[in-house]
Amino acid sequence: MPYSLKLHRDVEKQLKRMSSNDRERVVETMRSLRDEPQPGACVHLEENLYRVRVGDYRIIYAIFDSELVVFVCKVARRTEATYRELRAFATRARREIHGK
Repeated sequence: MPYSLKLHRDVEKQLKRMSSNDRERVVETMRSLRDEPQPGACVHLEENLYRVRVGDYRIIYAIFDSELVVFVCKVARRTEATYRELRAFATRARREIHGK
């Protein structure tokens, strides 16, 4: 059964800032996470957080297996700040999915 894909509200803003070619590739990769939340190219960061690389961009997302949900926390170019708030991403994802 495929997972549902949910995006943090900031992800839409991040997508709008990209070129159309990059946006298409990132969106296609996010959609593919519904069928395969842990593709071979993903990297486990901490807790239920993962990241997958799409060109110069990183998609940081959380997987909730019991709810069958993939929650995309952030899409950004790789910089020092990209991974700075991992615990905040995990907390944000948990609140969005569980309402806590």
